[in-house]
Amino acid sequence: MDFKNYFEKAQGLGVLSTADSQGRVNAAVYARPHVLEDGSLAFIMRDRLTHHNLQSNPHAAFLFRESGPGYKGVRLHLTRTREESGTDQVKALCRRCKIDDKHDAVRFLVAFQIDAKLPLIGTGEESYVEDENEDGHVDTRKANFECDNKDEHLGCDPGIDVAG
Repeated sequence: MDFKNYFEKAQGLGVLSTADSQGRVNAAVYARPHVLEDGSLAFIMRDRLTHHNLQSNPHAAFLFRESGPGYKGVRLHLTRTREESGTDQVKALCRRCKIDDKHDAVRFLVAFQIDAKLPLIGTGEESYVEDENEDGHVDTRKANFECDNKDEHLGCDPGIDVAG
């Protein structure tokens, strides 16, 4: 998938989810990510709970729902690779902030590698880059493809409750 083209054109709502080292989760609304030259995704963030969680746990999930009818979008499993603050790149990429006008407005550019890409709803094709990553994480999602009452449109794990 060409993420640069996708996120430049798609309109919608994004949610970035993180967890701290104890597993306490957070979900926050975020704008579309920036796609950097190396293909990684980057978000501009303040030093709030999402940024704090990433200091002790580099893993995150980003859900993006496209505007319009139906449930189109993508879910991405991410790992933080680097961050910076106070640089020209942070100022250039910050879409809505005027950093120079606010002396206390510290913003971080946090970059992520994409570990997995899934459709917004359903399990879709298995798309982990590897079955086992460097940290020894084994992909156990195969169980999502096995269930007693598989829905022909949503599969076994629809990801959200579309029934209401």
